[in-house]
Amino acid sequence: MTLTPLRRRLLLGAGAVAAVLAAGVALSAATLPLGKLARSSPVVLDHRGVWLRALPVEDGRWRLRADLERTDPVFIQRLIALEDRHFWFHPGVDPAALVRAVASDVSAGRVRSGGSTLTMQLARRLEPRRRTLGAKTLEAARAVGLEARLGKKGVLAAYLTLAPYGGSLEGVRAASLAYFGHEPSSLTNAEQALLIAIPQAPELRRPDLHPLAARKARAHVLRRLVARGLISPQAAREAAAEPIPRRTVFPERAWAAAGEIARAAPPSQPTIVSTLDARLQTRIESLAAQTGAGQGDESSVGVVVLETRTRAVRALVSSAGRDRPGGWVDATRALRSPGSSLKPFIYAFAFEQGLAAPQTRLADAPLAFAGYEPENFDRTFHGDVTAGQALQYSLNVPAVAMLAKVGPDAFESRIEATGARLVRPHAGLVDPGLALALGGEGVTLRDIAMLYAALGDGGLAKPLVWTEAGLPHARHQGHRLVSADAADQVLSILRESPPPPGRAPPALSLGAPKLAFKTGTSYGFRDAVAAGVGDGWTVVVWTGRPDGGVRPGMTGREAALPLLFQVFDILEASAPQAQALAPQSAPPALSQFDNGRGGPQLLFPPDGASVMVDGYGAKSRGLELAARGEGLRWYVDGVPLAEANGQVVWRPDFPGFYRITAIDGRGRQATARVKVR
Repeated sequence: MTLTPLRRRLLLGAGAVAAVLAAGVALSAATLPLGKLARSSPVVLDHRGVWLRALPVEDGRWRLRADLERTDPVFIQRLIALEDRHFWFHPGVDPAALVRAVASDVSAGRVRSGGSTLTMQLARRLEPRRRTLGAKTLEAARAVGLEARLGKKGVLAAYLTLAPYGGSLEGVRAASLAYFGHEPSSLTNAEQALLIAIPQAPELRRPDLHPLAARKARAHVLRRLVARGLISPQAAREAAAEPIPRRTVFPERAWAAAGEIARAAPPSQPTIVSTLDARLQTRIESLAAQTGAGQGDESSVGVVVLETRTRAVRALVSSAGRDRPGGWVDATRALRSPGSSLKPFIYAFAFEQGLAAPQTRLADAPLAFAGYEPENFDRTFHGDVTAGQALQYSLNVPAVAMLAKVGPDAFESRIEATGARLVRPHAGLVDPGLALALGGEGVTLRDIAMLYAALGDGGLAKPLVWTEAGLPHARHQGHRLVSADAADQVLSILRESPPPPGRAPPALSLGAPKLAFKTGTSYGFRDAVAAGVGDGWTVVVWTGRPDGGVRPGMTGREAALPLLFQVFDILEASAPQAQALAPQSAPPALSQFDNGRGGPQLLFPPDGASVMVDGYGAKSRGLELAARGEGLRWYVDGVPLAEANGQVVWRPDFPGFYRITAIDGRGRQATARVKVR
C-alpha cells in the first residue's frame, strides 16, 4: 500500500509518541533534573503569617515555591482549560496533540507547532535546550518521567513554581506579589488572565517594560476564556479595561533578623514562620529612625524585644535605617561596651552568695584596687549608701568593690555559662579584671537581652527563640544563672530607679508598666545602653556610632533610656488589656448603669467582617469607620485614631485581625473584631 504524505506523517507521529512513552518510563527511574526545583527563595513570615522578607536564589532570581492550597482554584482551573485541557488524564504528554505537532514539525523540517503540555513546559524549565525536534522528544520523555515521579499535583505545583514571569520573577507567587502586591490566593479576572498570558512570552509581555503587549496578551486570554464559557463577555470587558499593574519591590521588614532566619533555614523549608511581629517591628523601626535622626547624622540604633516567658524575639531593629551611615551594620550583633548595664548581675551574684543584701551598707569613697582607682560618673563620692542605692544610682566604686568580692573570673564564667560571650578589648589580656564592672569587656545586645530575660524569669537563662517551630523545644532548655530570690531582689531595686526626665515614676502612673531598668554608658561616650524588664517583656536598646566613634555627652540615661520607655509604651498599647485602659479619659463610665440597650452601635465594619483594602499604610485610601453614638472616640488595638474633617479613616498597616473599639462620651463602648485582606 502506498503511503500518502499525510499517513506517513501520522505514522511518524505515532511512532514518536510510542518512543516517548517508552523513554519516559525508563527516565522515570533515572535521575531527573530536579535541582532547580529544590532551590527556592526562602520566605520569612511573622508569627501571624505576614510577609517579612525573602531571599533570591541563584542569579538574583525570585523563585517562591507555590502552594496549591493557597492558590486561587479558579485560576488553576482556567490555566488548565486554556493551556492543557487534558492535564488530569494524560501521562505527561497529550498523545493526540503530540502526533499533530510531530507530524507538523516533520513536514516543516523544524519545530513550529505547539503540543506542549504543562508537564512538558516544566521539563523545559528544568532543563532548557535549543528548540529542535530531538530536544522536544527528550522534553516529552522527561515529562512522562516527571509525572511518574511527582504525580499530577506535584507537577502542577512545580510548574507554578518555575513558570517564567519576566526579569527575575519565577512562579505565580512571585508574580502575584510583585505585580499585584498580594498572594495568589484570591485573584481577579484581570489578574488571572495576565498570569496565564505572561509565561508564553515572558520578556515580551512584561507589564513593567511592555504594558501595551501585556494588555494585548491579557485581552487575548480573556477572549479565549469567553469562547470556552469560563467567563461572561461583560466580565471580560470589565477585566480588559483594568489598568496594567506596575512591578513593586518585595517587602523587607526586619531586614537583618528575617534575612538571618532565611539563611539558616534548610532548603526543604521554603517558608519559615518566625516569632517576629510585623506590626510591632514596623512601629519600633519608625521609632528607631526618629531616634537616630535626632541624635545626629552618624548615629545608629539597635533594639531587641523579647517575650520574657518564651524568649520569643518579637522585634529586632538592627540600625536606624540602611540609608544612614553604617546602616548596614547590625547593631544587635556587634560587640559593644555595656557600660554599667551588667552591674545588676554583680549584685545578684553577691546576694545569692550571702556577700551582701539590698540593705547592706557600702562605702562610696575613693578606693584603689592594685593600682585601679575607679570613680563615679559625676566625679563625686556619696559616702555611706546601701547596696540597693548603689545599684539604683549606678555608683561605680561600690560595684567594683562588690565585683572584687564575687571575683572577676567567677563573674565572667557564670555569665558565659549561659551562652553569652564576653570579649576583652585586647587579646593579650589573660584576666578579666575589675574594669568588667564598668563595661570593660564587649558583649552583644542579644546577649544582654538574654541575661535580662533571665532576671525576669526567676534567674533562668535560655537562648533566644527565632521561629514559632522552635518555641516548644525552648521550654525544656535553660541554665540557672542566679537564684530566683536574688533575681527578684535585683528587679525590686531596679524598679525604684529614677525614670528619664519628663516621666513620672511608674508607681505614681496609673496603668504604667512596673519597669525594672538599668542604663550603661561606655568610656568616651561611645555606647549608650538601656535594658528593662516589665509586664512580660524584656527590651534592650543601644544608640551610638556604628564605627565606635565618640559622641560627647551622649549617656545611656539621656540617649537610650527615653527610647526604652517609648518601646514599652508601644508594647503596652499593643497588649490585649489596652482596650480596657482606653476609656480612662472618661471617668463617668460607671456613673450610670448600662442596661445593655444604650451605648454606641458599630455600623462599619461590623463585628466578624472580612474587609479588603487597596493597599496598606499611607498608600491606602483607607476605610471610613462609622457608628451611631455621640462624642465617639475610636481605637484600633488600643491605639487612638484621629478625626479629620468629621471623618475617621483607618489605614491598616498589614493584613490580619484587628480589634476596633468606639467609645462614647459616657464611657460606653462597642467593639468589632475584623479581618483585613
